[in-house]
Amino acid sequence: MTIRSQAKVGTDKPSRYAKQLSSHLGRKCEVSEEPEGIRITLPADRGAGSCLLVSEPDALALRAEAENAEVLDRVQDVIGRHLERFGQRDELTVDWTND
Repeated sequence: MTIRSQAKVGTDKPSRYAKQLSSHLGRKCEVSEEPEGIRITLPADRGAGSCLLVSEPDALALRAEAENAEVLDRVQDVIGRHLERFGQRDELTVDWTND
């Protein structure tokens, strides 16, 4: 069973943050371009999970999915923590909502 969560991070630079996040995490994670955006897939050694980054006009939409709650928490932590650190100057905050 796949479980999902999402977040919308308000920013006037969504593409920049998506590129920075995917470039940084691409060292340890699989990164792939999809029609909707960029998917970051965390290593499967601790469970399968990923996050789709979708650039919108005034926000970066995050759509996380995983095989269980523990892995979803890990995806949310990794993506959220890095994005907030990169966007510290712009005071970005990531608030996840479970689907």
